Amino acid sequence: MIHIGQRAEAAPTDDRGRLMVDTALGVVVLIVVGTAVTANVGGEGTVSPAAYAFGALFGALMLVRRRLPVTVLVVTAVALLGYYMLSYPPIGLAVPVAAALYSAAECGRLYWACGTALALLAVSTAVRIAQGDDLSYVLGLETPTSATLMLAVIALGDSVRSRRGWRAELDSQAAAAALEQEAEAARRVEQERVRIARDLHDLLAHTVSVISLHTDVARETLHDEPDTAERSLTAARTACRDAGRELRATVDALRSPDTDVEDTAVGARPGLSRLGELVATATAGGLHVDIRTTGTPRTLPAVSDVTAYRVVQEALSNVLRHAGATTATVAVDYGEDVVTVHVSDDGRGASPANPADGWGITGMRERLTLLGGTLLIMTRPGEGFDVTARIPARDGS
Repeated sequence: MIHIGQRAEAAPTDDRGRLMVDTALGVVVLIVVGTAVTANVGGEGTVSPAAYAFGALFGALMLVRRRLPVTVLVVTAVALLGYYMLSYPPIGLAVPVAAALYSAAECGRLYWACGTALALLAVSTAVRIAQGDDLSYVLGLETPTSATLMLAVIALGDSVRSRRGWRAELDSQAAAAALEQEAEAARRVEQERVRIARDLHDLLAHTVSVISLHTDVARETLHDEPDTAERSLTAARTACRDAGRELRATVDALRSPDTDVEDTAVGARPGLSRLGELVATATAGGLHVDIRTTGTPRTLPAVSDVTAYRVVQEALSNVLRHAGATTATVAVDYGEDVVTVHVSDDGRGASPANPADGWGITGMRERLTLLGGTLLIMTRPGEGFDVTARIPARDGS
């Protein structure tokens, strides 16, 4: 709203400035033509008020030169020819029409300007020769001088138009670049928002699943097996502590614009190095989890390490919440350029009451798509889930 108002106020000021320029140009034309009429160089023609009226006409036309450049040019040329037909004092050929030629060229009517200039030169030269003027004077001095002056004002007008167009193009490019920067910033904000939403979903879904599982175990064994109930409550508390630690790391990264989540302390950042802790929370609730590692374990790029951890976390969360399984297997294969994570269980698999899609799986697929990886989920009723994720593990991923 403020910017629109500022532009609306600037327009009248710009119009007034143009009117002042055109008025000043008209006055200059009137003075130049009037001076030539008064001087009456050569003593030819009759000095009369009508001759000055032509000067006033040439000057007045400057007030509409921007809106009607071709009309102003044609009227000026015709009036100039009429002036000489009435045998008024000589005022030159190029000077009275120079402003009109400049205006036409400035407004992009270059062909009209060049054509009118050539026509005036041709008519003037033919008339002078027919009247018996000195041929060497006409062709050697007067015509070249007038042609040079006309060419100069046409070139000046065209250069002003070109420079104005160049500036407008630069302004347009700058505006487009600014819009692109704003769009890119918006895209980055949106990507960051989605990434944080995925992280929070994975973290909270897994934590809530673990807490729910262990509190159920504690409730059922509180009286008969107090030791088991105590272990379950301890596991639930540990899950809460780990979730709080990751939440604090995320909030710290958000509060520090120059800090990325990948740059937080390794101990707080999730990764395959903490896979044992992740499995332990599920195992403590009664789910037997086997971890199998093939290839040569190594330090992965931070984003690949976090993605692998989140895939296992979401897969185990789904097993705890939906699968009804007793055993799960987590297999990690370290390839040369790709780390493959495979999580399977012996649960009930997909069914209308236990669908194979949801926000968690959508989040896993989005993570892998951003990295150029793939996600494959296979399930059949009564045969459990098989989740296979191929994660690029190159430093440039």
